[in-house]
Amino acid sequence: MSIALGCDHGGYELKQEVVKYLEGRGIPYKDFGCKDTKSCDYPEFGSAAAKAVAKGECEKGIVICTTGIGISITANKIKGIRCALCADTVSARLTREHNDANMLALGAGIVGTNLALGIVETFLDTDFSGEEKHCRRVAKLAALEEEK
Repeated sequence: MSIALGCDHGGYELKQEVVKYLEGRGIPYKDFGCKDTKSCDYPEFGSAAAKAVAKGECEKGIVICTTGIGISITANKIKGIRCALCADTVSARLTREHNDANMLALGAGIVGTNLALGIVETFLDTDFSGEEKHCRRVAKLAALEEEK
């Protein structure tokens, strides 16, 4: 499993904690930026991470900004991405089991480091249920991307 990472300046410090966590578990990752706390625009980095997931370069992605809102909206603009903004482990588990979310968004100003890393762990360690009703719903989401 390889993880695409992206953040803006507001998510940089939390992204560094996620990097340490991934390295500690031996999980490979690609860091699409940003590289420091200098003010920058989240669409640049959120879209780069999302495109890597959509192209299959990375299995999943984690994107972080101050609230998680802007960067999750950005990721969801990329065809094939189902990015869920989570602030608790229950949502992280259910979005994997029910929605087969392939990206996680975190709000660095909303969740602390310990909770964020618990959310990351839950997201990465939970499989899609594969239940028929959830497969049907995910297929309907994908069909919406084909509409003009």
